[in-house]
Amino acid sequence: MADDLKNHLTIKNVTLNEIDQFNALLRYVFQISDAELSDSGYSSKRDLLKSKQPILALSDVFGWFTKDNTLVSQIAIYPCEVNIHGRIFKMGGVTGVGTYPEYSGLGLMRDLIHLGLKKMVENEQWISYLYPYSIPYYRNKGWEIMSDKLTFKLRDTQLPKHVPLSGMVERKDVSDPDVLLVYEKFARENHGALLRNDFHWEEYWRYEKVEDQQAAVYYNEKNQPTGVLFYWIQEDIFHVKEMFYLTQEARNGLWNFISAHFSMVYWIKGDIYKNEPLAFLLTDSQIKETIEPYYMARITHVENFLNAFPFNEAGEDLYFEIFDPIAEWNNGIFSLHWDERGKIIIGHEKKGHKIKCNIQTLTCLGMNYRRPMYLNKIERLEASPGAINILEKIFPDTEAYFSDYF
Repeated sequence: MADDLKNHLTIKNVTLNEIDQFNALLRYVFQISDAELSDSGYSSKRDLLKSKQPILALSDVFGWFTKDNTLVSQIAIYPCEVNIHGRIFKMGGVTGVGTYPEYSGLGLMRDLIHLGLKKMVENEQWISYLYPYSIPYYRNKGWEIMSDKLTFKLRDTQLPKHVPLSGMVERKDVSDPDVLLVYEKFARENHGALLRNDFHWEEYWRYEKVEDQQAAVYYNEKNQPTGVLFYWIQEDIFHVKEMFYLTQEARNGLWNFISAHFSMVYWIKGDIYKNEPLAFLLTDSQIKETIEPYYMARITHVENFLNAFPFNEAGEDLYFEIFDPIAEWNNGIFSLHWDERGKIIIGHEKKGHKIKCNIQTLTCLGMNYRRPMYLNKIERLEASPGAINILEKIFPDTEAYFSDYF
């Protein structure tokens, strides 16, 4: 019965001619509430979904259709660039994933993901990000957690004391050129971060009432912008959407700015997108912090990813034995050898130390969500102590920062 149903479906590109069907499926699957629309500043679901049309026009979108051209399952891939340990990689951002319930259990999404991965490889996007609505589901498809979001809440009495600085903070529009300049520098200095063009900034603010948001920009003594805080104040609460900075002076300056609201607010709430617990930086550390997995990543093409990856240093010969549940081209042996000039050569022979793991664990290593020694301890990878020592040396020990949503 299931096979018969699937045999009557066709997989193909979703074009702008099917934009209404794409939006209808998106609306059904994610059930966007009226309250969420109101909070984001959209008057209707139609306005929200219509606003995504230019973005979808830039993306690769695939779907399953019935014989009468009714869209029943879909996936979209946004073109992005991200910083992987200081090197810029093209990235395929997976979104808009959904299948009508009467067509579930047919393997439609698995086929769409396989097609999407092939398209990402074709586009030289060796890494993919997505926001997981089900971590187990996407783990089964080869993605792994790459970053966390830390949510904090503190009283006005717990705000840090003023730190004397030579610079100053100015309130700016969220789209001020100095805001964009600081983020561009920040993204190029921070592993995992998305490089935002106009298209990505539009997505960044899509579910927010931008008119309620303000930017506080820290300028150093040379009048150079070095830090940005996105915030809003509502009902005696100072909300921090995001804070990014190039120097610790800028971080202190932005917290000076928040502390200056002592008499105006009762609580300070916000999010941090890096494993940097705020409590440790405060004199009164008895605050509430909640940490949860945020985004997931997936290597789309092992050989090309390893060939482009900025390893810390040349190491002894080793090889990975990889299992990938979807992308068959990633199954097999991938050896790493560094020549006399330190250039990496990727082969397919069993040469040197052996490391056995799945694509999720290799992604975890590359994104540095967990270290090799820990992954070996919890039996996520098989390797000798000598091989683990090599992995610890060659993989950079920098945590990922990712604050976007698509």
